[in-house]
Amino acid sequence: MITVKSTDELYTAYQQKMQQVADVRNAMAVLGWDQETYLPEKGAAFRGQQLTTLSTIAHELFTAPELGEILQELRHRGDLSPRQQKNVALSLEDYEKNKKYPSSFVADLSQTTNTCYHAWIKARKANSYAEFEPLLAKMILLKQQETHILGYEGHPYNALLNEYEKGASTAMLDKVFDAAKTALTPLLQKVMQQPAVDSSFLHRHYARQPQWDLGMALLKDMGYDMAAGRQDISEHPFTTSFSPQDVRVTTRIDENDFGNMTWSCIHEGGHALYEQGLNPEEYGLPCGEAASLGIHESQSRLWENNVGRSLAYWQHYYPQLQRSFPDHLQQVPLEQFYKAINQVKPSLIRTEADELTYHFHVMIRYEIEKGLLEGAYTTKDLHQVWNAHYRQYLQVTVPDDTRGILQDIHWSHGSFGYFPTYSLGSFYAAQFFAAAQQQLNGLTEQIAAGQFGPLLAWLRENIHRHGRYYTSNELCEKVTGQPLDFRYFLEYAEGKFLD
Repeated sequence: MITVKSTDELYTAYQQKMQQVADVRNAMAVLGWDQETYLPEKGAAFRGQQLTTLSTIAHELFTAPELGEILQELRHRGDLSPRQQKNVALSLEDYEKNKKYPSSFVADLSQTTNTCYHAWIKARKANSYAEFEPLLAKMILLKQQETHILGYEGHPYNALLNEYEKGASTAMLDKVFDAAKTALTPLLQKVMQQPAVDSSFLHRHYARQPQWDLGMALLKDMGYDMAAGRQDISEHPFTTSFSPQDVRVTTRIDENDFGNMTWSCIHEGGHALYEQGLNPEEYGLPCGEAASLGIHESQSRLWENNVGRSLAYWQHYYPQLQRSFPDHLQQVPLEQFYKAINQVKPSLIRTEADELTYHFHVMIRYEIEKGLLEGAYTTKDLHQVWNAHYRQYLQVTVPDDTRGILQDIHWSHGSFGYFPTYSLGSFYAAQFFAAAQQQLNGLTEQIAAGQFGPLLAWLRENIHRHGRYYTSNELCEKVTGQPLDFRYFLEYAEGKFLD
């Protein structure tokens, strides 16, 4: 029974229990970060056991009856601040959802995720989807079970989608993607009719160390606090946070592709700035967490594309880049470089896609995931389904599994429902950036001068500090005056690519 009586004491007890859960989950995150960066091959099996143990402990802590009693009691207290009320309401919602999960399912999913991830790594190296398929099949069975555990209305995909983008549904996404497909298809055709851009100079040999040094400089200039983070190398670039004061990013380097590392650094830097901008005093509480994956992605895409692929950005950095790689770029004028880094061309790899074709990559994954969950597709022939979608949407032929169905890490993590947030993030980013341009006088000139502090401060004030206090659309309306509107992205894309 609860013996704490005052609201302050009760809220403190709630906060302490939530921080205990966060401590265990962040210990898991440290092991996960190590797994994808430095873990020796022979450590994989025990790492899976360790993660399974911790996931079970976290689940038991978060579904403990005492926490439920505290939340129920706090819910009826009338002397909480609005932010405290929101924390309690969101925690109670999360608590009741997590109570639905049997501990055995949590353990099974954690163990399968570990083995599935390592199977994906080996399959990529072997260029063999067949090596990954049995583990993927087990993962999909678990995710199908999860949809029934959570419950859903309409399509089973809605249950998983809600984990990443609260309130989103297949009905909503179908409309968004139909609008995107309708608008972007003719725009893509117009852009493709323009004279071809020579981007061959981006695929010369760019030495590893100068690339690394450039990426580190770009991260620091954005405002990424290296005293509260670090960058490492991984198979697939990602950002992970153990607290707002320990947020880490990874990248990968291709010595024959200048853009591979550069924009993954900027992209992951955008994610990291969001995490570093959350309130450390609300560690473990909902308002100390990101609003949604769509809003998270808006931060990375805003920095990567609206800033990092802008002419103003490279007016500042291009002279420095030419000094770093004089043999490659000294004879390449800025205008040609700008066109090359914004070249629109259907391609195989999502993370390397241009801003227009990128959304077709996302749509392909969205349709495949829906098909897997409803049973329309099986894993046995999934690589053939993948290849057929790429022929249909992007008119490209997939030459092998590594550049095809094995290119993304997400399914090995069980992250079904995640991919749509990438496109939503781009659309939110365009709308947020338009608002920033209106509210920050001389933003373009500031970017051209390498002054990113005003933009970061604007993002911190308008987006980062709120945490989960608002849903995605509530936040969008608060910041821009209206809900998400695809028109902003379309206007941005037309202005850029038809210029």
